[in-house]
Amino acid sequence: MDFSADAPTLAKALFDLLEVERLDTDLFRGGRDEYPDGRPRIFGGQVVAQALASAAHSVEEGRAPHSLHAYFVRAGDVDAPVIYKVERDHDGRSFSNRRVVATQHGKTILNMIASFHTEEEGFSHQDEMPDVPAPEDLRSDAEVVDDLENAHPKFRAWMSRPRPIEIRRVNARMIDPEPAEPLHHMWFRAAAPVTGDEMLHRAVLAYASDMALLGTAMMPHGVNWITPGLRSASIDHALWFHAPTDMGEWHLYTTRSPWAGGARGYNTGSIFRRDGTLVASVAQEGLIRMMDRKS
Repeated sequence: MDFSADAPTLAKALFDLLEVERLDTDLFRGGRDEYPDGRPRIFGGQVVAQALASAAHSVEEGRAPHSLHAYFVRAGDVDAPVIYKVERDHDGRSFSNRRVVATQHGKTILNMIASFHTEEEGFSHQDEMPDVPAPEDLRSDAEVVDDLENAHPKFRAWMSRPRPIEIRRVNARMIDPEPAEPLHHMWFRAAAPVTGDEMLHRAVLAYASDMALLGTAMMPHGVNWITPGLRSASIDHALWFHAPTDMGEWHLYTTRSPWAGGARGYNTGSIFRRDGTLVASVAQEGLIRMMDRKS
């Protein structure tokens, strides 16, 4: 793990990471993370966000992404860039549809479809934001893990590391795995101001939306990603953007897991601005497999 940079530096490096490089018409390259955190594979949110940024470069100005649906096909190599090929499937009067294939070493690692929409007026309603403590009244993961007497050193180091996304959890059940209702609330924001355009804010949101989801399905079973013998990975990811937002400000991420079975867990999420506006909804299914603990 590289803990040499502080959180604001990591955040600014993330913003650069999500600005993909155009290689040719509808062909892009996403850079590799300059501050790897020890994951054996690329964080799924990075690939989703870079794929979305690539698709956005092929869409006319004034159309913002409103949804994406992605499948993780293979684990990504953290030491190599990712190539994104965009297909322009449709451009209508108000919607544009794009298909993106992400590859490394000649093999597909992600397929994604994204839809873009021209802003217009319409009927409006939304769920209310849950009533939870404010982020200023909550502790960081590093402070929470300090209170866990028997925490594994690797786990303690991982939870205490600087991150590009700052997190404050309403409860620590995902960190200290005792069986609990599959419902999780956490506040998050970029660890530095996001000074780019609206598309960068949506890319950062897409990146952060892959956090905490799969862990919610583990909560009723008293396990987490460090439990001996547990193997987990995201299978797919869907995200709907409802409203523009500033990712440098606090957002509440409420995640639920209505179902788990067959070595898979299904999770949904709602992302609210601090003023109560629902800015995005998320759904994801992931692999949760308990292997032989000796393996």
